Amino acid sequence: MTKTMARTFMDTFMGHAPMWYKLAIVGFLILNPILLLVAGPFIAGWALIAEFIFTLTMALKCYPLPAGGLLAIEAVAIGMTTPETIYHEAHNNFEVILLLIFMVAGIYFMKDFLQFTFTRILVNVRSKKIIALLFCFAGAFLSAFLDALTVTAVIIAVAYGFYSVYHKYISSQSGEGSHSLASDLHLKETNRDELKEFRGFLRNLMMHGAVGTALGGVCTLVGEPQNLLVGSEMGWHFMPFMINVMPVTMPVFVIGMLTCLAVEQFKICGYGYQLPGNIRSFLFEEAMRNEEKQGQAGKLKLVIQGLTGIWLIVALAFHLAAVGVIGLSVIILLTAFTGVVEEGRIGPAFEEALPFTALLVVFFSVVAVIHSQQLFAPIIEYVLSLHGQSQLMAYYIANGVLSAISDNVFVATVYISETKMHFIHQLGNIPGIGMTGQALMEKLTDPHVVRADVIASLPQQAGAQVGALMHQLDRLAVAINTGTNIPSVATPNGQAAFLFLLTSALAPVIRLSYGRMVMLALPYTITMSITGLLAVDFFL
Repeated sequence: MTKTMARTFMDTFMGHAPMWYKLAIVGFLILNPILLLVAGPFIAGWALIAEFIFTLTMALKCYPLPAGGLLAIEAVAIGMTTPETIYHEAHNNFEVILLLIFMVAGIYFMKDFLQFTFTRILVNVRSKKIIALLFCFAGAFLSAFLDALTVTAVIIAVAYGFYSVYHKYISSQSGEGSHSLASDLHLKETNRDELKEFRGFLRNLMMHGAVGTALGGVCTLVGEPQNLLVGSEMGWHFMPFMINVMPVTMPVFVIGMLTCLAVEQFKICGYGYQLPGNIRSFLFEEAMRNEEKQGQAGKLKLVIQGLTGIWLIVALAFHLAAVGVIGLSVIILLTAFTGVVEEGRIGPAFEEALPFTALLVVFFSVVAVIHSQQLFAPIIEYVLSLHGQSQLMAYYIANGVLSAISDNVFVATVYISETKMHFIHQLGNIPGIGMTGQALMEKLTDPHVVRADVIASLPQQAGAQVGALMHQLDRLAVAINTGTNIPSVATPNGQAAFLFLLTSALAPVIRLSYGRMVMLALPYTITMSITGLLAVDFFL
């Protein structure tokens, strides 16, 4: 009986995760208190960070929330941080939490408009290079103002819908009553060859669109969650953020678009697949049939969603309210004017973002451990001991490497908070400022106060030192933001949109594996990362 219960417990613990993964998590939970007693909090803290990064890199085996959450609870239980410190971290980043809850849900109700946009691109443009460029550009533009995960979800839905309809059509032509998207064995050889080319074509477009979300996401305050984290720490609203990061993001954007054209032109790293002509004709007819079915109500819904999108862009550009509140207004406008008034239809909009929101608070728990135990102090001190451009480049590289193997939101959270803490101490050491470094930093990063006025109110010599310090902090913040966004396209671990695509129902259908995704991302990783590094060196 005991053996049966133990086996049942292990089967239930972490669900369908592999047994080796379950044993690793149990081993971590046993090891941490022992390390704390034997080696001290510094070593135990670094072990916790390594274990947490492990849960992020294994996200395809098990979503990081349960395992990472257990590690965070244990960290509190053994005294490595306190619930008050975790609450303080979450409270400081409340605007990011609002963004994830309301903005992502708001964009959910714009899916019809987004799907219409990508469908028109796919069926109306004949040149593969132009389609690829438009998918990449549309992904970038939409992600700059909307949510990368939702944009990715839309292009997945478009691709999955078209592939499923065509696969069903040719299966019926082959005399099959039922069809499985995972198998082509029952099809004629000609159809199998066409489907292989179609799958390659869709893989290419999915990657161009996903990379586009990264290219656009780095440019604005709402493009990625870590952008708002960095922006809120620095006191940057939408336009100041965009202007500050522009010296790096614009060159990277141009090179990213050129890379899109180059990989299709030279057919490298798995690109260059074409859409067979008869499949294009079928998809065009299918798209026209779907539009006719929508009728006047469908057309009105598209107009309302498009107008709401314009409202969203204007509200963000002029910072008419906090980002999350603008997202809430989008939910209200779209549900009211498109007739979505049942709770059962509104609820699914929040399902996409809430797991990640919970995971983000677990991130803050690990950040609380880092702060409490000062784990990053030696690294930050070393990097900050460098001077000028070498310091900026070191920040960009360190954030890029860590983001590629773990999670860019986590890396950005740690680096911006620890760096800002270092500069608070630096400000506190300046004689004649008449207040604590913390109080001065709050004034300097208050978005409602002009920084130049704060500096002008200080004694001349102190003001000059404060101005120089804040100028360097601004540049480091840009290096952190671009470092976590750009090189992280190397792996699905670094980009949430990539991971979302890899774990979607579409991935096995179009034969998109982890290794194939890394290979398809490789040209972008090389060109964009190097361009970002050179831009940090020459333009910041």
